[in-house]
Order: sequence, then C-alpha cells, then structure tokens
Amino acid sequence: MPDDDLADFERSEFTHQAKTRTVYRRGDGPAVIIMAEVPGITPKVLDFARRVSEIGCTAVLPHLFGVPGRDPNPDAHGLIGTAVSAVTTLVPLCVSREFVTMATGRTSPVIDWLRALARHEHERCGGPGVGAVGMCFTGGYALAMATDDVLLAPVLSQPSLPFGVTAAHRRSIDISPEDLAVVKQRCARGLSVLGLRFTGDRLVPAERFEYLREQLGEAFVAVDLDDADANPAGTMPPHSVLTEHLIDEPGQPTRAALDQVLDLFRTRLLVEV
Repeated sequence: MPDDDLADFERSEFTHQAKTRTVYRRGDGPAVIIMAEVPGITPKVLDFARRVSEIGCTAVLPHLFGVPGRDPNPDAHGLIGTAVSAVTTLVPLCVSREFVTMATGRTSPVIDWLRALARHEHERCGGPGVGAVGMCFTGGYALAMATDDVLLAPVLSQPSLPFGVTAAHRRSIDISPEDLAVVKQRCARGLSVLGLRFTGDRLVPAERFEYLREQLGEAFVAVDLDDADANPAGTMPPHSVLTEHLIDEPGQPTRAALDQVLDLFRTRLLVEV
C-alpha cells in the first residue's frame, strides 16, 4: 500500500503529567482509542480506524511510536521492508522506561497516559464510555486501561507482551496483579473483554488466552482463528487479525472477527447501558 497522508484525520496534541503526544481523530460519537501495532500507525491501521468511525464512533489514535501513515512494506519484496521497519521501531521501545516488554506482572507506565487520554476523550466525545483496541505490542494495553470505569469495550488483538520466552511469560499478559484484580471485579459486574489471535501465532501463545480465561472467566471472549484464515498476501506469518492479515470480504473468518469487534462497540458505546 502507498503511504497514507491522514488527510481525513484531525491532528491535535494531548498532555498528561508533562508528557505530550500527537493524537489523530476521525468521526463523531463515543471515542474508541486505537493503539497501533509495531511499526506504528500504518495505512492498514488507519483503514481499521476508518471502519470504526463509519459505525458512528470517534476513532482516536495516539502516536506512540513509528511514523504515522508510513507503509511498512516499501520494497518490492515486502518482507525485507517489514523486518527493517519493525526492528527500527522495536529497539527504542525495548529500552524505553514507558514500555514493559519482558517482565511478568507489570503494567507499562504509558498506561497512565492512555487512561488519561481515554477520560479526556470521553468528556470530549460523550456517550456512555469509551472503547479501546490494542494490537500486538499494545495488545494488552486495553486490558490494563480497563481499571477505569470509563472503558466499556476493551479489545485485545494479538496481545504479544510479555514476549513468551518462558512458560511464565506465556501464561501471563502485561498487567500488574493489582490492576488485574480491578479488571476481574469489573468483569464480575458485566464487563466483557474480547481477544483475537491466530492459533499458530508464536507471539500470542495459546497459554496466554488460557490464562485470561482462567482469570476473567466467561467475561473473556476469545476469537481463535486458523492460520489458513489469514490473508496470504501478508508479509509475515499469520498475526495481525484486523490489519495485515484481514481478508475484508463477507464470509471470511477475519472479516467476521472485525465485525465482532465493531458489534462490541455498537452494543457498548452506541446503545445506553
């Protein structure tokens, strides 16, 4: 895909605790915070954001890393460009104090900023609350943000942290025990958490979803897709359910997963609960 100039998105800045980041918005209605996967706000992430805005929500994309709008596959072979783009983004993320990549039982410090953004967008956009989608590197962020009652529709798309180097890493997700306890209480009161993954995805081991089922019970709704359901045009093994490996055609399992995400937003954000 060519680079996206984000011409149909409004650009502004949001500051919390002396940290200022650029935020892109599109649409009207209750806010959905969309946290991009590595390498950043790619054209396909923006396409997903457009789908969110088209159902009557405000798509809100905080710029956390990467170059907004840049195509991650600039070379003819695709895979080379993807690998270079991912590595150049991941290296600074892995050494940043804002992002926890390896430790179990920890919430990334950036979550405080994202919770503040969610509260700000709720005040700005109205509605019963906000939604949040994390993808890959940010996949678990929507869960950690759900300690705040303003978040009504958390979606964990291929949550990849902590990296599953040990059994303990695979049977965990990037949230502290204290934050998880709050989310569990909210789940007992009716919160639903949606998780998406391809079954063969080594970045999102089956143990992680098993752990979430154990912790959240029936409140955790898992969508496990066969690898064969992924778009074969993707430049990496099946991973990105809503973007890179989406086959956006009726009857396709990845399209059904996308529709399930959008239906969650319709049910929780566009209907008074």
